[in-house]
Amino acid sequence: MNSCHFSSIGGRMAGELCMQRPLFGGSISTNFPLRFQDLSDIRDVPVHQEVFFDPSRDESIVFELLELKSEVGDERSAEWFLRDLAVEQDAEDSVVLEQTSAVEQLPLSYGGLPSTISTSVGRMAISKGRQGREAGNLVRVYLANLRLKGVGTDVLITVYEPIVINPLSESVLTVNVGPTAPASASGLVSATEVFRAAVSGFKVNDWGLFGTTS
Repeated sequence: MNSCHFSSIGGRMAGELCMQRPLFGGSISTNFPLRFQDLSDIRDVPVHQEVFFDPSRDESIVFELLELKSEVGDERSAEWFLRDLAVEQDAEDSVVLEQTSAVEQLPLSYGGLPSTISTSVGRMAISKGRQGREAGNLVRVYLANLRLKGVGTDVLITVYEPIVINPLSESVLTVNVGPTAPASASGLVSATEVFRAAVSGFKVNDWGLFGTTS
């Protein structure tokens, strides 16, 4: 067990077990609670993604590797990806930015090229699977864009936290309809802190994942 970014003892955070989790065959790793299960154990996940979910709260964490979008500036790049996600989820009309931050340097580099990070938080109505807009849940979305320029890769870390569950949504099979209770009410770590742990604990263990030769 490993402790997360914030204060913890013996690998626990606010009463939750937390450990370093391997991603992409162990080439990457980071920290988040054990309550998040690997979605690939249930269904197929695209090879450029790792997806983990907590069925009891309908929360999820997605790690995604994309080709670096050089046309998108580092400044507030996470905001760009958040808005792009809203379009992809057919939620562009509902996105509301809660917070966005300027670019910062990351202590990750390859080939002498620095890496950067920006984060953004927003709210949008998102439907599950193939359900239409009428079944959309109100969700808070935390997104970090880690730009690994030495290997031409944009890494996205996205945490989804439902705020209001739509009675028409598939989510009602596991979560109560209406406003969701805060994680702390169940002795769990908030989505905000889960996001911080996943971002701050991000490590590249094998740069060969990105096609490098050394």
